[in-house]
Amino acid sequence: MALGSNLGDREATLRAAVALLDKRLGALAVSPVYETVPVGGPPQDDYLNAVLLTRPASARELLEAAREAEQAAERVRSVRWGPRTLDVDVIACGPMVSDDPEILVPHPRAHLRAFVCVPWLDVAPDAAIPGHGLVADLVTGLVAAGETAGLRRTAVDLGEGLTLG
Repeated sequence: MALGSNLGDREATLRAAVALLDKRLGALAVSPVYETVPVGGPPQDDYLNAVLLTRPASARELLEAAREAEQAAERVRSVRWGPRTLDVDVIACGPMVSDDPEILVPHPRAHLRAFVCVPWLDVAPDAAIPGHGLVADLVTGLVAAGETAGLRRTAVDLGEGLTLG
C-alpha cells in the first residue's frame, strides 16, 4: 500500500494511518518516508510518501482498510490529484490482476511513480508489479528518466512502536 499526505500535520497523519492499517491488516514492513513534489494536479505543497507492506489480504480487504484510513484522516475528494490529508492506494496484491473499476490491481500508474517505487524498493528489493516487472528495474528506469529528482528521503520513522512481521 502506498501512503501520501500533503495537508495538515503530514507526519502525524501518516503515523495514524500506519497504526490503523497495522491494527486492521498487520504490518510486515514500512518504508522510509520521502518528501516528494506533487505529480499532476493543481499547485500544492509537497507530499510525505511511504509504502506499507501488510500480511496477505484480498484486494477488497485492502481497499476497505485504505478507505477507513482515509476517512479517519478526514480526506475530502474534491479535486482530482489535488491536495489531501491522506491518500492510501492499493498498489499490488501479490500476483493478482484485477480490472474491477472499483479496485484496479496492480495500480495502473504505480510503475510510473518514483514516490511509490523508490520506497517500495527500500522494503521489498525483490518486489514486482504484475505486467511491469521488478520494482528494482522500474526504479533504474525512473532514475535514468530523471523522475527521482523530486524525492528526498527524510529521517521520519513510521515503524516506531510497531511490531513488524
